[in-house]
Amino acid sequence: MSPNSIASWVDALQSGGRYSFARKEAINATGLSPEAVKKSLQRLVKRKRLAKVRDNFYVIVPIEYLSAGAPPATWFIADLMRSFGQPYYVGLLSAAALHGASHHQPQEFQVVTSAPQRPLRVARQRIRFFTKQQMDATPQVEVKTPTGPIHVSSPEATALDLVRFAKASGYLGNVATVLGDLADRLNPEALRAAAERQPHLPTVQRLGYLLDRVGAEAAAQPLAELIAHRRPRVVPLRADRPAGDAPREARWRVLVNEEVEAEL
Repeated sequence: MSPNSIASWVDALQSGGRYSFARKEAINATGLSPEAVKKSLQRLVKRKRLAKVRDNFYVIVPIEYLSAGAPPATWFIADLMRSFGQPYYVGLLSAAALHGASHHQPQEFQVVTSAPQRPLRVARQRIRFFTKQQMDATPQVEVKTPTGPIHVSSPEATALDLVRFAKASGYLGNVATVLGDLADRLNPEALRAAAERQPHLPTVQRLGYLLDRVGAEAAAQPLAELIAHRRPRVVPLRADRPAGDAPREARWRVLVNEEVEAEL
């Protein structure tokens, strides 16, 4: 087979609705040597027909995304994580945007997985990974994309993760803004169920306080009942700042050491 067979194979993948593949798959499908496949893929990357994600993983660039350099990460994240051999879900601000809370468009595509991964740059997109134990304890939903379904944290799990990873979510002011957009999509009982599976109660306390701040008291009420039952220790609202003589919010057992302003 000639090196042109790689280009034909890529065209056939796209025609079948596939937009990503591993280099090993190209070697097996074409019967070319690893070196020949590598050189052919390099040529296709140079022509911008492909975007290289990692040394062994490529994304097909359809003509409508030629100027962007690659299709959206939602088109290939499932295949990428499958190549890592790791569970995943789209989380934080990226999940919030997929659930319709797009007050601020996230500057990076945020993925939660079970083992550390370095950030990736795919054309103009940055993919950032966050590590979390007990991935199966996080409620997830499937969201349809042009290339198939992807795993996304549920609205309730997304709310908890936004608080847990507050720095990556733009700090508490931005978290509160996003929660304001997300509030109508939160099921109070599902939120409590997700919180009960959350091993870190301070996250629940801080989330409850922020939901109250954005006027989502109905969604917050089951969390308040959970906190009243468990009576956890009092924690600062912002963990990386001293609490000093910050006022105490009794409902959430939180020391309010930062004034949170949401853009609603």
